[in-house]
Amino acid sequence: MSHNTLDKPVAKGEKTAPPKNTGGELDFGKTPVPKLFSSLFFPTLIGLLAGSILNIADGIFVGRGVGSNALAAVNIAAPIFLISTGISLLFASGVSVAAGIHLGRGETDKAKEKITLAFCAGTALIILIALFAITTPSTFCKLFGGNEELRPLVNSYLSWVAPGTVLYVAIIIGMFVIRLDGSPRFAMMMNVIMSATNILLDYVFVFPLHMGIKGAAIATTISTLPGMGMVVWYFLRGKKDIGLCRLSLSGKKAKEHLADILHMARLGAPTFIAETAICCMIIVGNFMFMKYFREDGVAAFGVACYLFPLVFMFGNSIANSLLPIVSYNLGQNNLTRIRATFRLSLFTGLICGLTVSVAGILFGREATGIFLDTSTGAYKIGAHGLPLFSSAYVLFTLNIVIVGYLQGLGKFKPAALFMLLRGYILVIPAFLILPGIIGPTGLWIAVSVSEGISLVCEIFYLFRYKRKLNL
Repeated sequence: MSHNTLDKPVAKGEKTAPPKNTGGELDFGKTPVPKLFSSLFFPTLIGLLAGSILNIADGIFVGRGVGSNALAAVNIAAPIFLISTGISLLFASGVSVAAGIHLGRGETDKAKEKITLAFCAGTALIILIALFAITTPSTFCKLFGGNEELRPLVNSYLSWVAPGTVLYVAIIIGMFVIRLDGSPRFAMMMNVIMSATNILLDYVFVFPLHMGIKGAAIATTISTLPGMGMVVWYFLRGKKDIGLCRLSLSGKKAKEHLADILHMARLGAPTFIAETAICCMIIVGNFMFMKYFREDGVAAFGVACYLFPLVFMFGNSIANSLLPIVSYNLGQNNLTRIRATFRLSLFTGLICGLTVSVAGILFGREATGIFLDTSTGAYKIGAHGLPLFSSAYVLFTLNIVIVGYLQGLGKFKPAALFMLLRGYILVIPAFLILPGIIGPTGLWIAVSVSEGISLVCEIFYLFRYKRKLNL
């Protein structure tokens, strides 16, 4: 079968191999949608929450244990994580859709082939990026908005944290496949264990051992080892429906593999754009906050960037949960279950997004004080701006859910377009233009403006193609 057939559901009346249950705790074709969605969503949310708590704890340890300049340096280096995570998600979400459709059709051998290709392609790309970061950290510092004062700190951090990104790609792809296999709790435990390890090592290296920003980077890299070990253990258990296989590299087969890799990358492109869009937001924000507020501004913006994954996890958890349900049932042409999944996901996104936006608006000053000493200029800037920045959270969450649904249907073109719109096309001019119109406050609402315009465009698209999108 050509890889392009994954774009199409099974036609009515068409005979396919009987679909197999994925072998884990859940049956994607028969379990009631609310129960299935909640069984995926809550473990995924808890796992990502653990990662977000890790991110926040890391920021607190650096900000309080090393200083505001160190916090600014980590924010300058943060795009290395977002780029590597984006590439990981490019193949992870792509293989989740492609392998999910194959499993829905009972084609387990094809699913295993896609999983193996995703691991190989993702790892190869991340190795190249990690080598570039290790050998030319000063270039990264300059590209991501740093200056000479922050350069030594950025260089130290990048040199020690980049190796961990190589293992992290396999961990992310592994978690997506494990969820597709019907074992979201195991994927959750991977995140929890890695986060607990990182928090413990962060504290030890930064405070008792006084290793500074270098210690925080080493802690992050070491914490990937237990996650990688759990992925390897899961795949070595002899699972029947998911796993790795030996790839043929003959001329004709190699071309097919390349086509499959490109197809998965196309399916995962919206998720890649979503992750790198955060990278774009951070880089452009770093330059603009440096222009208006210098290092204190970058440190204050760094607080918002440290908290942003806490918001991202809600939309990401919902999107990660609907992806395997939609793709599996697309393979079975079960449109009723697909429609029910989207409506439940959208409602969940609205509730979660409103909750985090209200919390950020009400407690933004207190959140800033956790990261930064209240006597510093960075704290004053952040305490004023974070409540304004928080208005973007609900808009962002709804955007991620809608694009995730389009991605699950294989509608990669509109999904990618909307991600480009909100993450690049609108946010860059918003950062550049708004401060000139309303002053520095415009820096804090730039993301809200870009997310709001994008959401209006997505809603128009959904209504315009309501029948085509099975709404």
